Order: sequence, then structure tokens, then C-alpha cells
Amino acid sequence: MSEQTNMTLVEHIIELRKRVMSILILFVVSMLAGLLSAKYVINFLMGQPVAEPIKWVVIHLTDALKVYFQFSIALALVITFPFALYHIWAFVRPGLTDKEQRITLSYIPGAIFLMLLGLAFGYFWLFPFVVTFMTGLATDLGAEEMYGMVQYFNFLFTIVIPFGFLFQLPILMLFLTRLGITTPNFLRKIRKFAYFGLFIVAAIITPPDIFSHLFVTLPLFILYEFSIWLSTITYRRMKREQEEREELES
Repeated sequence: MSEQTNMTLVEHIIELRKRVMSILILFVVSMLAGLLSAKYVINFLMGQPVAEPIKWVVIHLTDALKVYFQFSIALALVITFPFALYHIWAFVRPGLTDKEQRITLSYIPGAIFLMLLGLAFGYFWLFPFVVTFMTGLATDLGAEEMYGMVQYFNFLFTIVIPFGFLFQLPILMLFLTRLGITTPNFLRKIRKFAYFGLFIVAAIITPPDIFSHLFVTLPLFILYEFSIWLSTITYRRMKREQEEREELES
């Protein structure tokens, strides 16, 4: 019995290693694609500013190369994300029923949509607001505005990329509820702690003023409440399905 258990554990570890390697390979390939396409996308962004026009400067010889790698890593994260979700689902699939497999697999398109929605929120809404605020401060000080290209894109990715993952909160709660790891009541009990955590995340991302903070914090709070609502619907459906199975068995 123990040998079979050990064998099963080893098989799981081998499977996990294969899936992690597949994700890493795609990540590296996506980075290479990002390096090849970075020039065209960066030139497009320069011609289509979503915030106040900014004059970029190159301070160090390696700045352009750093921007290429920043862009390639950001692109690799976005491309690899749905692929990684599928492998996570495939790894836990043996422990799910056929119906649970179909339901949890259907979460992946929703996760991709929320990823794109979060990126759009960060790039088209939050980023212009923050840039306008920051450049306004520089103007008030009478400073001449010239920004390093590396610092600009580092700032851009620091704001935009996290929101692609923060917007996964509803899907994550659905998945954990379906697996029985969490419940709507538990999410309501930890609401204060969750709000505090989201408040801290917003404080890290936004400038140090109350309006910018609220500008980011409120959507995150709404996302959490939306997650509780989705978790409640899923939990009730699970309870109803369980009662129906018990009636059939009796």
C-alpha cells in the first residue's frame, strides 16, 4: 500500500515537473517573440500616447536593451498566463468529477477576459491619471520634463501588469469555492482583512494622494464583492447538486 502511495506521489511530482517545464519553455519563446516585436510596439506606443506627451531620453548605453527586455518579459507573462491556467487545471483534474472538470475548464476563457480587462483598466484609465498627476507636480515645480525611457516603461509595467492579475480575483474565488477550499461565509468573515490587503496594494501602486488611492481602491473593493457574489452562486449550486445526489442515492 505504501509503495503504491509512494509511486503515485512520484508520478505526481514527475507530472508537475513536466507541466512547469512546458510553461517555462513557452515563457522563454514568448520572451524571444517580445524581443523581436518590441521595436514596433514601442514605436506604436510613442505615436499613440494615452497620457500627456512625454519626451523620453536615454541615459545609459544599455537603456534601450533594458526596455526591450522589460517589454519581452511583460509580453511573456501575458501570453503564458492562459497556458499556465490550463496546466494548473490539468494537474488537479484527476481529483475532480466530470462535471467539475467541465465547469472549472470553462473558467479559463473568463480568466483571459479578466486579464485583458485588467490590463485595459491599468493602461487606459489608471496610467494616464497617474502620469497626469506626476507631470503636474513637475510642472508646478518648474522642472523641465525629460524622463528616462527605462524608468518610464518600468513605471508603466509596474502599474499595468499587476492589474491583469488582480482582476483574476473573481475567477480565483470561483475555483476555490468549486474545490471546496473556501466558502462565501468565509470570504465575508475575512472581508476586513481582504479590504486592508487591497488597500495596501493600491497604496503601493498609486501616487501618495487620497484621490489617486481611492481611484484604484474602489474598483478593487468592487472586485472583491463581485467575487463573494459569484462564490455564493457557485456554493448554492453545489449544495443543490449535493442534495439531488443524496435524494437519488436514498
